[in-house]
Amino acid sequence: MVKASDEVTAARLGGSPPAAAVRHRLSAGPVTALLENGDLRYVRLGDEVILLRVYGAIRDRNWDTIEPRFTRYDVSTSRSSFTVSYDAECIGGDVDFAWTGSIVGTADGSITCDFDGVARKPFQRNRIGWCVLHPMDLAGLPAAAETPGGTVVGAFPEDLMPWQPFIDMEQFVHPTWGGGMVSIAFEGDLFEMEDQRNWTDASYKTYSTPLRLAYPVQLEAGDRVHQRLRIEVTPPTGAIAWKPSAGVSVSVGESSLGRMPKIGVGAASHGAPLDDETRRVLRGLGLSHLRVTIDPAKEDGRERYRRQCAEAAALGVTVELEVLVPDSAIQLAGIAEEITRSRAGIARVLGFPAGKLTTDRACMEALRGALARAGVSVPVGGGSRAFFTELNRAEATIPWDLLEVVGYPMNPTVHAMDMLSVMETLAAQGATVRDARRLGGGKPVAVGPITFRMPFNPNATGAPTPTPEGTIPANVDPRQSSLAAAAWTAGSIGRLARAGAHSLTYFQTNGWRGLMERRDHPLRVPGFSSWPGMIFPVASVMGDLASLSGGEVLPMTSSDEVAIDGCAVRSGGEITALIANLTEDRQRVTVQLPISDDVRVRTLDERSFGIATSDLTQFANTGKSLVANGGVVTLTLAPYAVATLRATAKKRGSGRG
Repeated sequence: MVKASDEVTAARLGGSPPAAAVRHRLSAGPVTALLENGDLRYVRLGDEVILLRVYGAIRDRNWDTIEPRFTRYDVSTSRSSFTVSYDAECIGGDVDFAWTGSIVGTADGSITCDFDGVARKPFQRNRIGWCVLHPMDLAGLPAAAETPGGTVVGAFPEDLMPWQPFIDMEQFVHPTWGGGMVSIAFEGDLFEMEDQRNWTDASYKTYSTPLRLAYPVQLEAGDRVHQRLRIEVTPPTGAIAWKPSAGVSVSVGESSLGRMPKIGVGAASHGAPLDDETRRVLRGLGLSHLRVTIDPAKEDGRERYRRQCAEAAALGVTVELEVLVPDSAIQLAGIAEEITRSRAGIARVLGFPAGKLTTDRACMEALRGALARAGVSVPVGGGSRAFFTELNRAEATIPWDLLEVVGYPMNPTVHAMDMLSVMETLAAQGATVRDARRLGGGKPVAVGPITFRMPFNPNATGAPTPTPEGTIPANVDPRQSSLAAAAWTAGSIGRLARAGAHSLTYFQTNGWRGLMERRDHPLRVPGFSSWPGMIFPVASVMGDLASLSGGEVLPMTSSDEVAIDGCAVRSGGEITALIANLTEDRQRVTVQLPISDDVRVRTLDERSFGIATSDLTQFANTGKSLVANGGVVTLTLAPYAVATLRATAKKRGSGRG
């Protein structure tokens, strides 16, 4: 029986309901891996990760992943080999698919993966079968693919590639940075690769069923799918086995990378006004702006805009305005006049054609003209409303010369929702900013809204599955109220700031997708852990970093970026560093800082959860002093903890203090 206290702890750490993961360490000769449920993760040759993940995926007609339920699960291991075998069923919406997975590793470093499944009723699918994730660290390495048309030689792309770098693969071969070789043979379908960094996945993905083929595909009851992967790894001479590190080291540099971006929040989609206490809490965070949308297709679009501008004024922030530009010039003129009448302090305007995903020239010319005629003089830009991917793919049609700001949204759960995958996305976020700046010729980049789930599904080919009564909608993530959300956000702000983003918009003011819970919300559901007026842990992180807008972003490196990440800023002669534990394990962390005295440390973790979620002012006073010997501090961080370190900055050019 699961104790109530265990459920509370799980909800605080990673949201509710808690997801139990079965994990095993595996070895196949010189190769090691982590088995998590039915997935093979972090396949290593020595210390080098050569495959990030191998897993079976069932994705419905809207690209929603139908998670497996295991009805049989067997694991057999030895010092140099393993056999994993399981039966699974994927049931959700109109999908009912049963399959058997087998993963066998042998002493020569080879791994064979078999997938054999059957549709138990008719349904439409977009993808079924094995997916292989290659780590993004392979960027620049050469690779070759055997295809029906012959051998294709290329490389893992360095700039984010909007289209498939390899298609129709029957075999794929590439070296490792350490001098080994990896060969993967595919059976049962043609496989191709995409650059998943476009969606902030930290990988290149090889998957079955080329996207150029029509989808969704109709399956009838009894239709079978069988695929096999044969992975062969050749080690370099003298390869050594991987050993877990005893701790993580973090180093914060002195040189400035640029200015800390402006950090804001999205207006709440539920439409209810903010109460006085919620406004008080949000005002205390030092936010820069409120993201507001004018959608002429909604009957109350302009009225909602007025209310949200009033909310921005009450919060003491500017407005980042998204305009869905209508075809009607008269309607657009009315929107521009509404913007003038609102007298809102608008920081920037981002325009997108109504019903489309990316900004085009006609949209931008119409919007700029209407705003100019109405006397609105603010930076005007655009980009993509659905992932960096669409911005990258529309390079030829976006009017870069007319954009003063380049914008796009971001979320970490496009392809996978498990915690390890979500935390892995941090590594790819900065790459989208760097490529957006490249595409836009160095123009300011505004990333937002940044959320855990997609606000809407731009790739759906059918109606969304209705939300059952008493459950949370598909655009809500139960992690929103958890410590894991705070840790992820600390890492996200750090990655985007170091890459040179100009402004960042996270989440919403309040509600299930917000920085705190509504006080007037009558509905409590088991799938979301909160109480009326609860301040979510992520608000603390937002407050620590939003107030430093304009400060100097400092370099931060971690010896294990999957485990520890964060953000460091120099402002007003002080260093502020947030060090986040991205794992469910305790982590010992040694932090090197460019400081001249001891450190004040305040930790957001399960022990401080109660005070941090009820009174941020009181929580701010819970820190303690630590001795920094030569600028070095050693921390022990509980699962998903975030430590905020503050100290006097060392004078640049001086010796170590």
